[in-house]
Amino acid sequence: MEILEVINNLKNIGVIFFSKKENTIYIADEMVRLLRKLRGKEVADKYLRRTLRILREPVINQIARNHGIQTKESLSNKIDLIIKEGISFKHLLAEDIHKKGTTLTERKKSLNDLVEKGLDIQNLRGSTIDEKIESLVDYFESIERDDNINIALDGFEKMMDELNNSLPKLNKQIKEQFELQDEFVLKGEFLINYNIKPRDILDLIEKEDLKKFILENDIKQRGNNILNILEHYKDAENLFLENYEKVAYRDLNALKENGITTKESELGLKFEELTRKIFQDLGFNVDEELKKSLNSNKDIMDILLHLENGDVIIVECKTRKEKGYNKFSTVSRQLKAYKSRVEKMDRRVIKILLLAPEFSDDFITDSEMNVELNLSLITAASLLKIYEAFKVSSYNQFPHVLFRDVLINEQRIIKALTK
Repeated sequence: MEILEVINNLKNIGVIFFSKKENTIYIADEMVRLLRKLRGKEVADKYLRRTLRILREPVINQIARNHGIQTKESLSNKIDLIIKEGISFKHLLAEDIHKKGTTLTERKKSLNDLVEKGLDIQNLRGSTIDEKIESLVDYFESIERDDNINIALDGFEKMMDELNNSLPKLNKQIKEQFELQDEFVLKGEFLINYNIKPRDILDLIEKEDLKKFILENDIKQRGNNILNILEHYKDAENLFLENYEKVAYRDLNALKENGITTKESELGLKFEELTRKIFQDLGFNVDEELKKSLNSNKDIMDILLHLENGDVIIVECKTRKEKGYNKFSTVSRQLKAYKSRVEKMDRRVIKILLLAPEFSDDFITDSEMNVELNLSLITAASLLKIYEAFKVSSYNQFPHVLFRDVLINEQRIIKALTK
């Protein structure tokens, strides 16, 4: 049977999607799970691998012997062979990991230790062994369906870059393990498209290589190595926030020196994303749905803060390499259009905040003379200082009335927050 005939047959029964233009086959995640169950596999191979890796080698040898697998192989090869054998995950945990003659109480304890101490999963439901195993299967299914990767995408990208530097053979290993076609696959966004998450990558790395990577990248050594690595790269978003002013200035060299690798074309969106997070942390309702309903194809606001009384604050973000933001006539027309559109929808705009790395004297003067916009200017450095002061203040929500100057004076606001 010709390959195209097989593809058409699978497409006609709904198993796959096929793009002739891209010459690519697509399989929905739901279909992957269904096909896996038809093969008698309760969980994805990556979760079976995660479970096997935390077992002691004598237990791996016991499982291998039970299924006719040579125990003279290396530990990683034995794990691969056990996975390829298609062993039932439920049977593995109910029978294979336990020695003959172990009591029910001992089996329960072993399983609880495996789940809570090994896999670091707390409060899993179930009082019997079968119920506990079923709950573990449900847990793995739920995290497989979850799009959250538990660290920022920037953190994932940074982790991949540093893994590639420390472990040059990892790219080939990941490419072969997940049967990926691209030559270079250690890219966070690329891997996410294949539902391959940071933890899935770390689960494939040999323990000695993990230790080497941890030492080379100043990662905490005490405790679980994989969890320590994930925790280390969770801070990537905070690293961007610490360099918020440099993002505003589009200063790629300074960002690189501080451990941030990004493209200049992405800095505008990154500045907007970070500003959105700051206002969320300040206790504002950053209303994306309302913003979408108010935006038009021509007038697209960056951020909309929706107050409890229904009023709104428009926030506009501008990045700039050169010193002194000075395009008042251009930006004022833009802001007037936003304000007019919002007011036509029966919403009151009580304030417009314009964020930039800095403003020229002429821009500040023009803003002071403007009576239509109720405009306040705030530099990236000022907003960051206000944000840091707010975090240690007694306020749960930032009092927006403090945004009343034309050029926001952060010292006055910080003083008010610390009273």
